[in-house]
Amino acid sequence: MLSVMAEVLKLLEGAPSSLPAPHAAFLEGLLQRLSADSRIIGILAGGSYLTNALDQYSDLDLVIAVEERDYAQVMREREALAGTLGSLLASFTGEHVGEPRLFICLYEEPLLHVDLKFVTLEDLAERVEDPALLWQRDERVAQALASGVAEYPAPDASWLERRFWVWVHYTATKIGRGELFEALHSLDYLRATVLGPLGLLRVGARPSGVRRLETADPELARRLQASVSKYDAQDCLRALGASVDVYRWLRGETSQSASAVERAAMRYLQTLG
Repeated sequence: MLSVMAEVLKLLEGAPSSLPAPHAAFLEGLLQRLSADSRIIGILAGGSYLTNALDQYSDLDLVIAVEERDYAQVMREREALAGTLGSLLASFTGEHVGEPRLFICLYEEPLLHVDLKFVTLEDLAERVEDPALLWQRDERVAQALASGVAEYPAPDASWLERRFWVWVHYTATKIGRGELFEALHSLDYLRATVLGPLGLLRVGARPSGVRRLETADPELARRLQASVSKYDAQDCLRALGASVDVYRWLRGETSQSASAVERAAMRYLQTLG
C-alpha cells in the first residue's frame, strides 16, 4: 500500500490542470492530516474540481466520509478538526442552504473558502454529482459510490409555470407600493429560481441558479441583462417586463396560448406602466 505522502503526490499529479497553487497546497495538507485520523475513511472533491474549471476565485468543495460509529463525535468536533487544516478565520454550519452537514470555512494566507461536508458511507449513495475520490482508507468508499447514481434536481417546467405568473403579480404589487428593495429581491428570485435554471437546462448545463451562466449560455446571459434593474420604480417595471419576455422565450414553441392567470398578471402589470 502506498504511503500517505506518496498517495498525496500521486493525487496532485492527477489533479485538474486548473488547480491553483494555494488550493493544491491546502489539499496536500488536508489529505495528510485527515488520513491520519482513523475516524476518516474517505476524502472526495466536487464542484469546479470535476470540470477542470478551478481558478483563483474558486472554492474547494470537499466531502469527508466518516465511520458511522464516529460520526456524531466528528460532527461535534468539526470546528476543532477544521482548525487543524490551516489558519481558520471563520466557520459556520450550512443550515441556511438546507445542509446542516456542511461546515463552511474561510482560511487565510491566502484567503480560501473551503466547504467541508461530513457524511457517512450510506449518505454517499444519494448525491447530486459524482465526486472525485481523492483518498480512501479501504474500498468501502468506492463501493458506496457505486451503489448509487448521482442526480441533480432539474427544474419542473410545469411546477414553475403554475407559480411564475403569481410571482410576477407579487413583484408588480411591490413596485406599485414603492417597496423597491423587495421588488429588486423578487427580480433576483425570478432569475435564480426560474430563468437561470430553465436556461441552463436548455443547454445541458447543471441548472444551478445562475451559476456560470455567462459561459454556459451566453445568449441567455445577454437577454437576462435587461432583467436587472436599478433602484427606480419605472426601471423595476421595465425589468419585470423583460423577465417575462425571457420566460416566454425559454418556453419557446412548447408554450400554449396564454392562460387566464398569465393574461391577468400582464393586465395588472400594464396598469402600473
